[in-house]
Order: sequence, then structure tokens, then C-alpha cells
Amino acid sequence: MSTTEKTAFEVRAADGPGAVASFGYDAATVERFRKAFPRARWSDELRAWIVPGATAERRLNRWFDREMPRVLAYADERGRDAFAFEPIQSKYLTVGEEFEIRTPFPRTIQAELREVPWAAWDAEHRLWRVPFRSWEDLRRRWPVIETAAARNEPEERGKRREAERGSPEYARALETARERRRHRHPVSADAVPPLDIVLMTTSGAIAITDVTGEFVDEVVARQHYPDVSTEGGPLIWATWRRPTPDELVHAWPSRSPPLGHELSRGWWKPTLDELRDERRKARSIERAQATRRQRHSGADRNATR
Repeated sequence: MSTTEKTAFEVRAADGPGAVASFGYDAATVERFRKAFPRARWSDELRAWIVPGATAERRLNRWFDREMPRVLAYADERGRDAFAFEPIQSKYLTVGEEFEIRTPFPRTIQAELREVPWAAWDAEHRLWRVPFRSWEDLRRRWPVIETAAARNEPEERGKRREAERGSPEYARALETARERRRHRHPVSADAVPPLDIVLMTTSGAIAITDVTGEFVDEVVARQHYPDVSTEGGPLIWATWRRPTPDELVHAWPSRSPPLGHELSRGWWKPTLDELRDERRKARSIERAQATRRQRHSGADRNATR
């Protein structure tokens, strides 16, 4: 049996012949354990039982497998009683045969619930199911879960977006996004990059499609491309596109990181680590696009019915 927090028992090999067994205290379970393993001895140092014998580990695992349903039922009963004594009142928590948790699902909540023993995601109903036996773990994590859920309600997110829209940071981010959508990149007139091969920039991988020869305004260069140096000569615009996944797979990586002059000119040959990262991003974009196409296709089919 594997050693996990989710199980009621833990079995491991002892230093000598035998095995070490530990489980949550329950008088009835201890009584049955002592009856099944009369030679077992309690160790204050290990806070566990030591069972002698070459086959002890195998016998313990078999016994624990038989005990598990009984122990889990008892743990569920205790958790149900504990919840009744100190219940949580929350719109995110429903109580039936088990706890059902419906919330917005930011990463904070997912991370917290994954740490709760026996918690399971129900994809069909889009909720988390947690048995009563995990009540104590859920109770300890609930303040973080509820705070994160409330913060990620659409109304709260909308309020934060409205507050951010008036900030200088938001205006700068908007300008940067607009510039990115122009698909242009400044390059030195004296160091024109090759066309249609994978190159790296501080914004990610690109493939240059054309060098227009149009001079770059110094204000635009300073605001949006501060890493591109003007010391190598005047800057001119080059147009770019995203490399295809196939191009990223077949791109030949640089054996060494970019040198200072390569960084200052604004483009360089990608390293293997950079290519791997860009390939992951490309796969993620492909999956997102496929999901959107599937949703739109489903919506179109429903509209024609």
C-alpha cells in the first residue's frame, strides 16, 4: 500500500525483519489490529506499531485493504459530526452525501483543493466533491478558498478592471499591445536580419518577412523597444510573423547564449531552451484555437436546429 495522506494507514519496512504500521487512533480499529497481529509491539519512538516476521509487510497490507471500507465509513461519520457541530455557511458549499464545492476556479482554489485528501473534480457537474472524512483538511483551507472565490466573481473582477483602466500602467500596457499588433520590429540598417527563419527577441520568437526601409521614430523606439540600441546606426522597420510549429521544431539552435551586441541589436539566434519554451507556447496556442473552433462549431449547429 502506498504511503499517502489520503489513506488511513501507512506501512513501511522495519530496520530488521518485519514492518512498521501506523494509522489514526481509533479504539475499535486498534482492538481489531491487536487481535489480527498479537505479536505487534507499540514503539513510542516511532509512534507506530512494529510487526515482526518476514511476511509482515504483505500481511499488513492485506489486512489494511480489508479494513479500509470500515475505517473510511467511521472517518466519514466523525467528519459529518464535526461539521454538524461547527458548520460552514457559504454559498460555495453544498452538503449532501458529501461536500459539493462550486466556485470560480482560479489556480489558488485548485491548488488548495488538490491538497485536500480524497477531493475529486466532477467534470460533468463542474464542481469539487469532498467526502466528510476530509472535513478537518477542508475546514483549515476554507478561508483561503472562499476569499479567492469571492475575489474571482465576475462582478469583483469587473470592478478591478474598471479601477485599472484609469491607471497609467493600464494605458502603457494598452499602447504596448497596440504596437505588438502592428507586427513590426526595429532593426539596424547596418545589421539586417535574415528573412523567414526563427529568430528570438525580448518579446518571443518571430520570423522576419520583410525589411521596409522606413525609419523608426526615436520616441516609438524608446517607448516600446528600449532594449534595441541605436548605437549601431539608424533603425528601420522590419515586418514579422509568428513562426509555425513546424518551423520551431526544425529550427537549428545556437550552441551558446546570445552575446551583448546580439542582444542590443534586438534579435539573435535562439538557444535550445528558448526553442523548447516557444514550442510549448505554440502547442498551447494551437490547443486554444482548436477549442475555440470546436465551441463555435457547436454553437453554429445549435443555432441551425
